[in-house]
Amino acid sequence: MNNVFETLEQREYIEQLTHPKEIKELLNGKESIPFYIGIDPTADSLHVGHFVSLMVASHLQKAGHKPIILVGGGTANIGDPSGKTDMRKMLSRETIDNNVKCLKKQIEKFVSFEGENAAIIVNNADWLLDLKFIEFVRDIGSLFSVNKMLAAECYKQRLETGLTFFEMSYMLMQSYDFLFLYNNYGCKLEIGGNDQWSNIIGGVDLIRKIGKDDSFGLTFKLLTTKEGKKMGKTEKGALWLDSKKTSPYEFYQYWRNIEDSSVEIVLKMLTFLPIDKIEELSSLKDEKINDAKKIAAFEITKLIHGEEEAKKAEEASNALFNGQGSLDNMPTTKINNTNISILDAIIICNIAPSKGQARTLINQGGISLNDKKIMDVNYILSDFDFKDGYAILKKGKKVFHKLEI
Repeated sequence: MNNVFETLEQREYIEQLTHPKEIKELLNGKESIPFYIGIDPTADSLHVGHFVSLMVASHLQKAGHKPIILVGGGTANIGDPSGKTDMRKMLSRETIDNNVKCLKKQIEKFVSFEGENAAIIVNNADWLLDLKFIEFVRDIGSLFSVNKMLAAECYKQRLETGLTFFEMSYMLMQSYDFLFLYNNYGCKLEIGGNDQWSNIIGGVDLIRKIGKDDSFGLTFKLLTTKEGKKMGKTEKGALWLDSKKTSPYEFYQYWRNIEDSSVEIVLKMLTFLPIDKIEELSSLKDEKINDAKKIAAFEITKLIHGEEEAKKAEEASNALFNGQGSLDNMPTTKINNTNISILDAIIICNIAPSKGQARTLINQGGISLNDKKIMDVNYILSDFDFKDGYAILKKGKKVFHKLEI
């Protein structure tokens, strides 16, 4: 068994621990510990918000521990209020079931479902949807203090806008998940992002209230910018792990353009590069820090989309910024006629959702065509702009799109 607790500390994952001494002994002991992480299937793809949790699961499995990936087919019917100002949209059972199938394929990139400590996937719909309400609130609900629940951060921020009893039951459901996995799979540890702290404590306490003393919880840091905003948010929305939702090129470019101050933590939390290599890269200054960003972007893209797609994304990026490599893998839109307006071109390329926003971008000097700034909102593209059979539309310094005829 590897010293995985030390690994998690070195890579700065750990945020909170319910029982620090015991957890450290548990993870660095000789026993293979079943642990679980929950993912609600509210979409048909994972996003960067799930990335860190699955990296932690991967480190734990490589150290000899057994991952239980709990897909929340049952809890997704409610929606976790943590970090939300409004109630989540309710999904149909058919949508949830389809999302579960899609997520399983992506999870396999992080944990192995073969070998001595093979990961397993469970769906809490299998036990939550058949619960009888009166029995549940008598046996489980009676062990929770409403006063204590309302003091939890995940509920406090919702009290002003309105917290439904439906949502409030989420903590009970997630806590019951831990109890179910403890009883049926010997699961002793729940891990999750620091926004799950209240829910994780609920499960740990529930198991201990029924007379057990070996349930534990661990949370890890969320990736944030220097302003404290969650990383992985783009102008198009979430940074998805599905190549159909976020192309490998766009995915690569996101990490290629992170803030200098984020390089070290991104390399530590989202790659498997050795710590000494990460420290070497993170010590680079000024222009040289871009070399570290390129390595981070390549390693992260390779992990999600494979080495071939990472190389293609790298080549497209090099072609744009260094004049070397191939433009073939840049996001491309084919058009039938070169004589289109700059406003239509911006919308076709999904650089802006409306002509109003496209005009604003132009007026603010944010749009270039073939490296020439466009300041005329009435500009019409012509054959001259497509001398090589394509034109490069650029927003700011980081968003590129190829128009091809």
